[in-house]
Amino acid sequence: MSRLFTTIKGDAFGGITAGIVALPLALAFGVSSGLGPAAGLYGAIFISFFAALFGGTNTQISGPTAPMTAVSMVIIAGIIATNDGNVSKALPAILTVFLLAGIFQIGLGVLGLGKYIRYIPYPVVSGFMTAIGLIILLTQILPSVGYYPKEDTEYVQQFKPHAEEVILQNILQEEAGEGILVLENFEETILRGQKITPEQILTESKTLAAKEASGTIGAIKILPRALQNINWLEFFLALGTIIIIYGFKRITKVVPSTLVALVVMSGIAVAFGLEYRTIEAIPTGIPTINFEIFSSFGLGSITPYIFTALTLSLLGAIDSLLTSVVADNMTKTKHNPNKELVGQGIGNSIAAVFGGIPGAGATIRTVVNINAGGKTKLSGMIAGVMLLIIMMLFADVASKIPAAVLAGILITVGIGVMDYKGLKAIPSLPRDLKLGPLKLSSEVLIMLVVLGLSTFWDLIYAVGIGLIIASLMFMKKIGDLTAERSKVKPLKEESWSDEVDFPKQLKQKVFIKHIKGPLFFGSTSDFQQLSLQIPKTAKIVIMRLGRMQYMDQSGLYAMEDMLQELKKNSIEILFVNLLKQPRYMMERIDIIPDFIPQSQIFMSFQESILWIKKNIENEK
Repeated sequence: MSRLFTTIKGDAFGGITAGIVALPLALAFGVSSGLGPAAGLYGAIFISFFAALFGGTNTQISGPTAPMTAVSMVIIAGIIATNDGNVSKALPAILTVFLLAGIFQIGLGVLGLGKYIRYIPYPVVSGFMTAIGLIILLTQILPSVGYYPKEDTEYVQQFKPHAEEVILQNILQEEAGEGILVLENFEETILRGQKITPEQILTESKTLAAKEASGTIGAIKILPRALQNINWLEFFLALGTIIIIYGFKRITKVVPSTLVALVVMSGIAVAFGLEYRTIEAIPTGIPTINFEIFSSFGLGSITPYIFTALTLSLLGAIDSLLTSVVADNMTKTKHNPNKELVGQGIGNSIAAVFGGIPGAGATIRTVVNINAGGKTKLSGMIAGVMLLIIMMLFADVASKIPAAVLAGILITVGIGVMDYKGLKAIPSLPRDLKLGPLKLSSEVLIMLVVLGLSTFWDLIYAVGIGLIIASLMFMKKIGDLTAERSKVKPLKEESWSDEVDFPKQLKQKVFIKHIKGPLFFGSTSDFQQLSLQIPKTAKIVIMRLGRMQYMDQSGLYAMEDMLQELKKNSIEILFVNLLKQPRYMMERIDIIPDFIPQSQIFMSFQESILWIKKNIENEK
């Protein structure tokens, strides 16, 4: 009984502490995503509760994370842009993507694919995480100095001609949809054009200005103008937040420094009656279901977002399972990866239905939970309930938090999420790749490609390209190593220990070939040269296959072609120590027994010698 009480007490302390730590991050990630602080809170509440309830890691605390928010931010911005900058109009499509991502995660778990997530190459993960940090840093520079492009009148005016052009295009599209032929009815177009108000043009100009300054490239382009128009109050609020976050950690880590910074800087701003920019108002009361998501949830409407949702689900899976490994190491337990993915998928799906942004297992919050005494799933559920209570009781107070304070928090998150271990290793990694006169490390190249493409182009495609490059390089390396180990190119091979006493009278008639690695598409070109190595006097080829653990379809057909060539030259082939997987592959297309009968497959080299002696003597 006392042990149960201790466990519940530890879970309560762990969950409450993790919930408090999650509060400022949830608000900050919500604002950063573009959907507002409420979306961040909703995501933290529902993902934390349901991922813990249905997941496979007892002590994991889930919620919006930096990688998931960075990708979500890109998705949200893209969908809003295609909906004329109208967030309300774009919201159903945005939440549909998040819902799909959750469903895909459930599917990954049900299909048992969780165990394969660990095979993502480290350079891809490293480049991606560092890019996430840079994206957060660059996109938070503007709010940290109090510069908002939509509020810069002079800057917005530059987009007025383009705004008028966009509005006119919209009118023409409306007329086309109504079946009105513009060339036959100019009057209708002119009439509609005359109804355009200066307010409409200004609104469209602000939308275009915000779009131009969005993303990393937009932030860099607008940075000189932002530095000329610094709002010093906002800047010092952000700077004070950053200083407290790093400084308070040196004093104690018992109380989360992000929470201290949030409370102190917000308190100063409110107490002194400063005129600062607040975050969006957070709704009070229990979150409600967004029913618009279901009205738009049709096959035609979701098709354009399937790939995007799948990528988001994979990122969430990687993020969560990496945190699960951290939790395992701290608690000396073993998580269930497939069950964890199902839990994360359920959490993200429910969060999407209520208007929350997606999330994953959060490393810092999980570590805080474990250190505070959390031991079971109850701790994660308590963290979600804790956030719900805070939102219901203190939504009005939270709505007064300065936007610059959250920008300061996000800057520290961006700095912390970058992979410094991978960056420090760049000079020491072997330069194993030649690009013209340059010698580079293939690992570094992959990391830099993912880093550059993620930061300045597209996070989703960058990871895909990184995986393709990493796979190609891996295949080349394995092919080279296999060719080197199996020594396909040299004519003469070193004898193995059991071949030293091979009968001299048989050496002219028997060629022994050692296959010392997997036979797959990366090594088939060298393997196919085998028939050219065989002396003209040879009548029998012994293939020693005990080290050929694996054969793919390319290797299978290369083997078939080689055996056909040898048979055509009236050469007998003997297999020695053929392993299970290659044998299964060769039986599927009847290499065994059509080319190699069962009587010519041996468990040991000595058995093959006895067969040779017997058959050669019979020939005599």
